[in-house]
Amino acid sequence: MLVWGGFAEDTGPSKTGGRYDPETDIWTPVSTTNAPPARYLHTAVWTGGAMIVWGGLDDDAIASTTGGRYNPVANSWTSVSTLNAPEARGHTAVWTGTQMIVWGGTASPVGGRYNPQTDTWTPTSETDAPSNRTGHSAVWTGSRMVVWGGFGDIPDTGAIYDPVADSWTPTGTADEPLFRRGHTAVWTGSEMLVWGGYAQGLGYLGSGGRFNPVTNTWSALSSVNAPVPRASHTAVWTGSLMIVWGGNDLQNYLNTGGRYNPASNSWTPTSTADALPIRNSHTSIWTGTKMIVWGGLDGTAPLNTGGWFDPVTAQWTPLSALNAPAARYRHTAVWTGREMIVWGGRSFSLTVFDTGGRYDPLADSWTATSMLDAPEARADHTALWTGREMIVWGGFVLPFAYPSSGARYDPVRDRWTPTSLANAPAGRTNHSAV
Repeated sequence: MLVWGGFAEDTGPSKTGGRYDPETDIWTPVSTTNAPPARYLHTAVWTGGAMIVWGGLDDDAIASTTGGRYNPVANSWTSVSTLNAPEARGHTAVWTGTQMIVWGGTASPVGGRYNPQTDTWTPTSETDAPSNRTGHSAVWTGSRMVVWGGFGDIPDTGAIYDPVADSWTPTGTADEPLFRRGHTAVWTGSEMLVWGGYAQGLGYLGSGGRFNPVTNTWSALSSVNAPVPRASHTAVWTGSLMIVWGGNDLQNYLNTGGRYNPASNSWTPTSTADALPIRNSHTSIWTGTKMIVWGGLDGTAPLNTGGWFDPVTAQWTPLSALNAPAARYRHTAVWTGREMIVWGGRSFSLTVFDTGGRYDPLADSWTATSMLDAPEARADHTALWTGREMIVWGGFVLPFAYPSSGARYDPVRDRWTPTSLANAPAGRTNHSAV
């Protein structure tokens, strides 16, 4: 697990990081020799052999036009050339397999393609490029980058970028959905499905569109039986269906949703029988056959209820509350392949938790996680599943301190093993962990 950069509570932007090996429980500091200057809100892509860091903000909140390549085997940094490099903050970065493409943001409408083999930047063409924006989405289809949505002066359409031809093709406007924010978008393998969101002057939307980058055409999603207009909802792709659920409209949190089948261009409402109460700040996981939702806020109080949704039968089944963890939000949840493990989080009273639970969907039963050697109570931490253990690290503890501690949880043995503190990065929250 590689941790680098970010914003530390006491020192501001950071240029430090660490490599954590769960097999040996050892942290190794990431070398600072030739490392990029301290920063946060940068982007990082993994090439398969190196991590490339680019852009972001420095201590004076000035956009950086520098970056670096980190080789974890040699524990060494190599500077990234700045010749023809774009200034970048609020940008997106995608890895194509051979190049990193940076585009957009608040600093500059110009993007760039970085080739780590030659350490060279090639500016992306501005001809037919979309208007500059931030908060947009950028997806890699396997041969093209598709940019759509976001905020800016006139972000009225999207575009497809071909890095081989260095050319932009505006996304078609015939049948294009209303431009929006707060929407969801999923990639089916051949199309991008956009739905919901908020349009300035028009309010919340219950419409959407399907975009085919090969034909550069939009087609409208059916509105028959579609969910009511909303934004800030969630959407998952099951392999054949898009499931939309939750979110909010102007006045209400919602506990309704729908299943969209692109093959038939049809919606099937998610059942409201036994549907979960309204909520946000919950966790949801996909088991391979079902979506499990648990915890969160209903607008007035934290929840310790949940349910699983079967997209085949369109039915919700409540999770057992017997032995379930205490109500909470801003917790984490991981799927092990047979269980969901929930841990940490906070309550309305600012209490943070060092407790959790393992939910077995086959038995519909909860088993409390051991508290022996468990990490210090916290929220807004990260948790990931290695295939054998859950690693918890970082976050905040009361009274709003940022620990550099963590632990590995083995659900088979119900045992916590603290992660080493030696050479661990400075404590932080809102970081990333892979």
